[in-house]
Amino acid sequence: MLIQGESGVGKELLARAIHNKSPRADQPFVTVSCAALPETLLESELFGHEKGSFTGAMATRKGRFELADMGTLFLDEIGEISPSTQVKLLRVLQELEFTRVGGTKTISTNTRIVSATNKDLADEVSRGNFRDDLFYRLNVITLTVPPLRNRPEDIPALAYHFLKKYREEMSKDIVSISDEALAVMAAHPWPGNIRELENVMERAVVICADKSIMMADLPEGMHPTGVAVPATLWEEGEALSLRVARGAWEKGFLERALSRHGGNISRTAGAIGLARKNLQEKIKQYGIDPRRFLISHNSGD
Repeated sequence: MLIQGESGVGKELLARAIHNKSPRADQPFVTVSCAALPETLLESELFGHEKGSFTGAMATRKGRFELADMGTLFLDEIGEISPSTQVKLLRVLQELEFTRVGGTKTISTNTRIVSATNKDLADEVSRGNFRDDLFYRLNVITLTVPPLRNRPEDIPALAYHFLKKYREEMSKDIVSISDEALAVMAAHPWPGNIRELENVMERAVVICADKSIMMADLPEGMHPTGVAVPATLWEEGEALSLRVARGAWEKGFLERALSRHGGNISRTAGAIGLARKNLQEKIKQYGIDPRRFLISHNSGD
């Protein structure tokens, strides 16, 4: 199984969820960050080594394939492995056996491989950077995790998940996130995806001095500078529901997308990953007139 997506979108979380819902759930889930290790160490990490096989090999050590036997081995950033390691990994996937570095004994393995990458592996294959036979072995099933900016509806649940995590770690009595803060987070582009969101929530918990995280607890760069939510929604005494905040964000998002594509509904729908019919329904729902973007687009040519 191959999981694709930008850095920080939660590919490892998805891999763990797949493992936990599978018949192998009571067996090991073992991870390897392929980008974090040089080629020589990565081979030893994957397959293990025998005592004395290289300088510093003071004892025989099992590799991740052995440790993950009957379980799941998660190979993160698989697109970073060298050509020679690709050959050795392909052999394991084909033959279901390997030898440790410096060893001669053949070791069998029954390990499910889940790999992840932030690269377009098909493109890497066409460029000659990744073996096509290994690619076809890895992507029997391919899952693509969209970036966080394309799924703002997930932000509240993720924000509260990290709030719970860090308030317990820091023993702080924070019970909620204000509607205003959630609306600002829903409008943020999140270039760092879930990893960035976790960092923002950790920081907010650290500096929050109340029972609720407010907009002031978010990084200054996230504070709205003009879009996001109409100011009238923040009048004193008027509560802003998450539904209203999300609707305000979505309307602004659709207007900006239509503007970028000159009011062309088909091009806009393709660019934001929405069916044309669904986009037309949302345009009607929010009372958006695409013709005004067509006029402004043409006048700017």
